[in-house]
Amino acid sequence: MKRLILCLAIFLSTFIVWAQLAPKYAIVIHGGAGVMDQKDMTPEIQKEYLIVLNRALQIGDSVLSHGGTCLDAVEKTIVIMEDSPLFNAGKGAVFTHDGLVELDASIMEGLSLKAGAIAAVRDIKNPIRVARTVMEKSEHVLLNGMGASQFAKEQGFAPVENSYFHTEKRLKSLQELLKKERETTTNDKHGTVGCVALDSFGNIAAGTSTGGMTNKKYGRIGDSPIIGAGTYANNETGGFSCTGHGEYYIRLGFSRDISALMEYKKLSVQEACREEVGKLTKLGGTGGVIGLDKKGNVAMEFNTSGMFRGYIKSNGEKKVAIFK
Repeated sequence: MKRLILCLAIFLSTFIVWAQLAPKYAIVIHGGAGVMDQKDMTPEIQKEYLIVLNRALQIGDSVLSHGGTCLDAVEKTIVIMEDSPLFNAGKGAVFTHDGLVELDASIMEGLSLKAGAIAAVRDIKNPIRVARTVMEKSEHVLLNGMGASQFAKEQGFAPVENSYFHTEKRLKSLQELLKKERETTTNDKHGTVGCVALDSFGNIAAGTSTGGMTNKKYGRIGDSPIIGAGTYANNETGGFSCTGHGEYYIRLGFSRDISALMEYKKLSVQEACREEVGKLTKLGGTGGVIGLDKKGNVAMEFNTSGMFRGYIKSNGEKKVAIFK
């Protein structure tokens, strides 16, 4: 009897310690994956990226620590990165072949599986905000081009001139690419931003925002606004946001496939993300993915030399990194 009481006491104390250490909420972000040479990225440039990544995480952590929802955390965190010229989203997005900026974004919440997305918009300052509005205030999931812009105006979003998004760095990338008469390049294949958050209510949301590929033509749209490809969230498995060569992610149904691996093969979020990146590699695609499950476990997998990434949990655990 004494041994039983002792065992129960040990179990109870262990459970209490575990409950205290287990994260009540968590947030993970990426700022794109790509071929990055650490020798070419000076300490000063790395510091600039790390400052924005940390700021984005702090915003999301503040929302969640004050009892905010995963959707609020995802939206506000991505807005920080959309407003930074460092990433291929919003202000620093890449140019199309015609010298314009066209943006895509999506968001999904895992409780009801509701989702919203916009694609090929040219005059929306923060696409992630409009994507959420599509989810919450329309009967649709994905709006495109001029229709998405019209919807945004009707919902009270003030349009901006396309020149707002222009940066010298992205213009130079386009000019170099046009000079080489090539349609793709290893430059600027990174920069898409994304966020996944688990809130204290046990709900998960994921979002992604991008400018796509430099020199894209014919109204090309990648995986970022495609639910189940670039973005997916389900409370029963997890939330995921992708970055990389979008055509491969679309073909794989990348983010939904990760959820299926967790649901049907009972893989952990890290195992599932790693297996899916392996599929991407076999097809010849490059990129990465961030994931977060309902217990607050984080995955940050990629097959390139680097991915701007980071996470923070309510138990104080935190990481921010660029290279492997």
